[in-house]
Amino acid sequence: MFAWYRGGSRQEKRTFWACYFGWALDSFDVQIYSFLVPTLMAAWSLSKGEAGAIGTASLLAAALGGWLAGILSDRIGRVKVLMFTVLWFTLFGVVAGFASTYEQLLVARALQGLGFGGEWAVGAALMAEVTRPEYRGRAMGFVQSGFCLGWIGAVLVATFALAHFPAELGWRIAFWITALPGLLIVLVRLGVPDSQIYVQSARARGTPKASFKSVFQREHLGTCLTASAVVFGLQASSYVVTVWVPSLLADRGLRSSSMIMTIVVMAIGTFLGFAFTASFSDRWGRRNTLLAMTAGSWIVTLAYCFVLLSPWLVQILGLLVGFFVIGMFAAVGPFLSELFPTEVRTTCMGFSYNVAKTLGALAITGVGVVSAHTGLATAIGACCFASYLISTIALLRLPETKGVRLDSVSAPGASLTDGLERPLA
Repeated sequence: MFAWYRGGSRQEKRTFWACYFGWALDSFDVQIYSFLVPTLMAAWSLSKGEAGAIGTASLLAAALGGWLAGILSDRIGRVKVLMFTVLWFTLFGVVAGFASTYEQLLVARALQGLGFGGEWAVGAALMAEVTRPEYRGRAMGFVQSGFCLGWIGAVLVATFALAHFPAELGWRIAFWITALPGLLIVLVRLGVPDSQIYVQSARARGTPKASFKSVFQREHLGTCLTASAVVFGLQASSYVVTVWVPSLLADRGLRSSSMIMTIVVMAIGTFLGFAFTASFSDRWGRRNTLLAMTAGSWIVTLAYCFVLLSPWLVQILGLLVGFFVIGMFAAVGPFLSELFPTEVRTTCMGFSYNVAKTLGALAITGVGVVSAHTGLATAIGACCFASYLISTIALLRLPETKGVRLDSVSAPGASLTDGLERPLA
């Protein structure tokens, strides 16, 4: 499972850690809000719809930010854009902590979201381009596992801040803590070079420059839209679960100490899911692995919402929710990076991934509004069922990409089958 790291070059290892910690901080900043929702709702008398709108605003902004960062990454380089995105969302995380009204917090989180979107697509493309094809799924899957570190960090920081400081100060401190790790990640990335695949593509004569129009070109549009539908189903369900599960557990009377344990167990399940998905996407293929994980996610999410559970079963099923619902994303990065040529890779990935985030963000607000009439568990379950159905249909319309050489995909007129490696022994 770790042969890709032991045998990797110095550049692969440095790029891995630079992307890993960046993704962890991105996850921390996104998830910290979900653990502060009950406090903010009580302090500012917010409805569930208003609380959901703040989460939606940051993800809506992430759609534009991810697309814009993808274009800049294809034009000026992966590493420069990654440095800027971290500085951006770290700055506005601190600004969010100074908000004194609902509107100010809404704007600060929306501006912070511009940085969230760029981090994933650009980091995933960079890692894909420096990793050997036979190990790409595993390497990128373990980069995704930085999500678990950020998630656990978010629940621990939020719980500590709210337990040791007055509520009005505690949630602010939770936002401010982002600043130190953000600056450290910038230092880690200072010595990371761009991939040779990107450098060679950028230097090639006659290579068109990426722009907003690139995704609408005939050769890219169909794949972009279908990939967006895949990610929409996965993202809508994932965000609904991660944003609203803490509130669902609180509604069921779970104490803060039990909630911490539940989230930690779910994060452990997520890490195991990343490891499983990363490994088997290199063996079974990206599409087959995602289809299998989607089926598992359907089952455990509905059980988590509708089955009457004892405290122990809550923990066990939480482990499975993390394993399937979030762990499957380990195959998304390799899959998307192998669908598009180098000169527009991050542009198309940023569009496909972040358009899906936009629609997924609407599901967060939708669950908040619908839950007022049906109950939170019913709203979460219905949303996840519909979302996974959409992603399954879209997955069946995309080709398998396991073993694709990214430099072959970037060649003029190349197809996915032109760049396939021979099967691994």
